[in-house]
Amino acid sequence: MPVWKRPISVELLTLNNANSAVTHLGIEFLEVGDDFIRARVPVDERTRQPYGLLHGGVSVVLAETLGSCGAAFAAPEGYRTVGLDINANHLKGTTSGWVTGITRPVHIGRSTQVWAIELTNDVGELTCVSRITMAMLQPK
Repeated sequence: MPVWKRPISVELLTLNNANSAVTHLGIEFLEVGDDFIRARVPVDERTRQPYGLLHGGVSVVLAETLGSCGAAFAAPEGYRTVGLDINANHLKGTTSGWVTGITRPVHIGRSTQVWAIELTNDVGELTCVSRITMAMLQPK
């Protein structure tokens, strides 16, 4: 059963994130399923740190983008979702290609949501795991 409370698609996610950090970093939305969103970020001159690895902060931007988008579309109409906490464990460095993330809900409650995000490199190795907690703000 889908977790989405409003229409969602790759096209809507892309449009909603136009002219933002998402587009600046080259993040691309790839797929939406009944309970997940998948997106990727390139490992290039925009996203690498001085040692040539994908910057850890960029991994967190991808994770937060995925979790925030999931929460927003899983919230009832009129609600706003805002981040309360995010954590990330960086497990393996990546120097080229793409890092792809997928997010799924852990908890969708009345006032909070928790989303888990896994990032992998082009050969499917886990590079980062993250979890975001979102507050659901009722319409005023």
